[in-house]
Amino acid sequence: MPPQSIHVNTLIDESRVGGLQITVFILCSLCLLLDGFDVQAMGYVAPAVTQEWKISPAALGNVFGAAPFGVLIGSLLFSMIADKVGRRPVLIGLTLYFAVATLLTARAETPGQLLVIRFLAGIGLGGIMPNAVALVGEYSPLKSRVLIMMVVGNFFSAGAAIGGFVAAWLIPNFGWRSVFYFGGAIPLAVALAMWVALPESLPFLALRRRNLEQARQWVQRLNPALKVEANAELLGAGEPGKGVPFVQLFRAGRAFTTLGLWVINFMNLLNLYFLSNWLPTLVRDAGHSAQTAVLMGATLQLAGTVGAFLLSWVIRRAGFVPALAVGFTCGAAAIAWIGQPGLSLSLLYTAVAIAGIGVVGGQSGVNALAATFYPTDLRSTGVGAGLGVGRIGAIVGPVVGGQLLALHWQNQELFLAAAVPAAISALVMAAMRWLLPRNT
Repeated sequence: MPPQSIHVNTLIDESRVGGLQITVFILCSLCLLLDGFDVQAMGYVAPAVTQEWKISPAALGNVFGAAPFGVLIGSLLFSMIADKVGRRPVLIGLTLYFAVATLLTARAETPGQLLVIRFLAGIGLGGIMPNAVALVGEYSPLKSRVLIMMVVGNFFSAGAAIGGFVAAWLIPNFGWRSVFYFGGAIPLAVALAMWVALPESLPFLALRRRNLEQARQWVQRLNPALKVEANAELLGAGEPGKGVPFVQLFRAGRAFTTLGLWVINFMNLLNLYFLSNWLPTLVRDAGHSAQTAVLMGATLQLAGTVGAFLLSWVIRRAGFVPALAVGFTCGAAAIAWIGQPGLSLSLLYTAVAIAGIGVVGGQSGVNALAATFYPTDLRSTGVGAGLGVGRIGAIVGPVVGGQLLALHWQNQELFLAAAVPAAISALVMAAMRWLLPRNT
């Protein structure tokens, strides 16, 4: 009698969400929550750092760009490694790494030290998002995959938003360094929990023919009603890709879609990091209190968290292209609105919230689109490469913002300029309707 055959992709596609999947979703959510907290923390502590060290805000422009530059390297490097060795070891190792780097950030004494440490931290942070999104997608049932990926991916924005409220309480009471002590200690516990409970991607193991005995145990947990035989053959979708995964992104008709995703990631992350890093400082310089400035930055991220839920609902009904094109268009209009003089505080909060829905929430949609478009053996590389190219924008945004401040640009001019990348994202996303398969 031939051995039992189990097609793991079909099994997951048709499954109901159970305990094993919930474990994956929770651990990846926590990982992304802490990732978002760490990435955004520098923007929240910037006013306190400039005051303590008696430096101009523009002097932190290069520091703001250091972490995204490290993230660029980490996104490209560790996403390709994960497509070869697996998601699980990369996620655990990088969580430990960025926990230590975040704790070291609290020990910095000069802008130069801060720049180096944030760059090193960014290398670790870069591999978290693509691998967490890929792993979540590979454990999600087909009918709810986009929703689950966007909800879990949105914990990055939630972490950034929570960081604002945590920073608003910690900084006045314990100083800016306490934000990084807080943000570095918790990931150590999360990494331990992942070591104990996080499974590897079943489609990855079936495709690569690795650790099949353990994979059969995870299949049994995935579907307790299925009697998995000891010699059951686990089947994956497709064949393992040969050669460098990065090169495969431009083959089999994927080239133009890959380039389109790169442009959108670049433009949107340029906006996201400009707003995340400079919004609190610009709000404070406009005459508002330091606490209001921090809460304004938190509002951007909180609105992005809500926006991801809203966009996931629209995507499920209308598809990626209409939902994200409209979202980026609204984001562009709101960013331009933020810089208008004479806005009341309530209108300013409204403009920031709309920008957060379009830009921050939209990024979760772009990540989910990439994870849906690329096959298993390219999924981490596809998401990571897009985010890696996007990190170039994340570097450009804060650094150019600092240079424009040094040239004495006014808020109105800064935010009108920042609206342009969001408009470009909207146009490129609209053009993607001719590049993406109809079912996306």
